[in-house]
Amino acid sequence: MPYDARKPQLAPSAGELRQRIPGWGADLGEEHRRTWQELEDYGPTGAHWTMPERQGDDPRRERSIEHLHLPAVYGTAQPLHGLSGWIRSVSYRRFGEGRLAHWMLLILADRVEAVGAHLRSAATAQPDNPVTQTGVLSEPRYRPLRSRFGRGRVDVRHTWMDPFIVAGPWLLPLVLLVRARRGPGGGGRS
Repeated sequence: MPYDARKPQLAPSAGELRQRIPGWGADLGEEHRRTWQELEDYGPTGAHWTMPERQGDDPRRERSIEHLHLPAVYGTAQPLHGLSGWIRSVSYRRFGEGRLAHWMLLILADRVEAVGAHLRSAATAQPDNPVTQTGVLSEPRYRPLRSRFGRGRVDVRHTWMDPFIVAGPWLLPLVLLVRARRGPGGGGRS
């Protein structure tokens, strides 16, 4: 675009802005301040709200102790189940959302659920493949050293733990299975 020597259009004046934008200049004078208590002078806005029909409270559904009841609509596809469900229900029944214990119990419940999923997978004809699902094979292909070091990445500090965290849930059932097959004596078959 070639240079244009004409004077650019100036910003609108305060009066024009005050007419065009409701509540503009609230910090100028007391007569222009708009707070949530002074909304009656705006007139009808056209906004409306009707409370949706409530789904009904389900005692099996988790609800924070800070809330009186469940939301009007909530999901029921994944009800609490097993040990992880019990841990989640304890978290919601006993601790508020502002407490660390609440969130740590939810994390523990997720880990318990993950171990259960690994065990269920190991019992099927096609168990999960930890090598392909964790992305370990793609790590050497895409500049692993250059992408990790010298860039301030925080995850470099716990990289040494990753094999234990990823492989641990897979190796533990295998070790337990081998020990169970060997029997209480710990020796091999006679």
